[in-house]
Amino acid sequence: MKTAEFFNKFRSRYLWGNLAAMAVTVVALAFGAKIAIDIYTHHGESIPVPNILHQSFDKAQDELDDLGLKMVVTDTGYVKRLPPGAILEQSPAAGERVKSGHIIYVTINSASSPTISLPDVIDNSSLREAMAKLTAMGFKLGQPKFIPGEKDWVYGIQCNGHSVVAGDKVPVDVPLVILVGNGMRSESDSVDYIDPASNDDATPLESGGDVDEFEEVTAPPAEERSSASHGDDEKSENAKSTSKKEKTDNAKLQ
Repeated sequence: MKTAEFFNKFRSRYLWGNLAAMAVTVVALAFGAKIAIDIYTHHGESIPVPNILHQSFDKAQDELDDLGLKMVVTDTGYVKRLPPGAILEQSPAAGERVKSGHIIYVTINSASSPTISLPDVIDNSSLREAMAKLTAMGFKLGQPKFIPGEKDWVYGIQCNGHSVVAGDKVPVDVPLVILVGNGMRSESDSVDYIDPASNDDATPLESGGDVDEFEEVTAPPAEERSSASHGDDEKSENAKSTSKKEKTDNAKLQ
């Protein structure tokens, strides 16, 4: 192909027509894509998020639907003064601007108070340890009740006037009363002391002791012992005299 023929092709209306058509097509596609993206992303549109806190679930749902927003429940809580299903938290917060179709995440009020298993603190910890552990778990505590026992030792826990034990499900909004020792001995643990002097006149059977079957023998006075000893000496002398006399008489007879 000669140089002249090559440049003559650029003067062809067919070539320039095709190039123009391609350029128009590209511009149309770009413009259409931009419009589609704007429609899909709601470009330039913003909706203020309404305040739905403490509203009922159904009312909040209707209000968000009217604005083109969606609501999704992510968690539950419990507030005693609010009815079940009331909105406790919302995200995004009220006043923020979002696009149509945006999701509002909410936390709703539970129908009953949550319960937690009671930990093993009864007869296993001091008052301070039990209070620290129960408070950290979210329990409410009332004034401790002191009973006879070891000082500051936990002997029991009451909920609504009833005793509870480790493992029982206890509502977190009901105050717990800890039964703690006051350092004094209980009357049932008292010991009866008997004064030995008070039983001197009691008989063996009355005092609960064994019967002593032996009779106590006392020695005679010293004068009686001396007289008795003198009498024995006289008897001994008389016996000796009699014995000598008998021997003399027998010798004479022989």
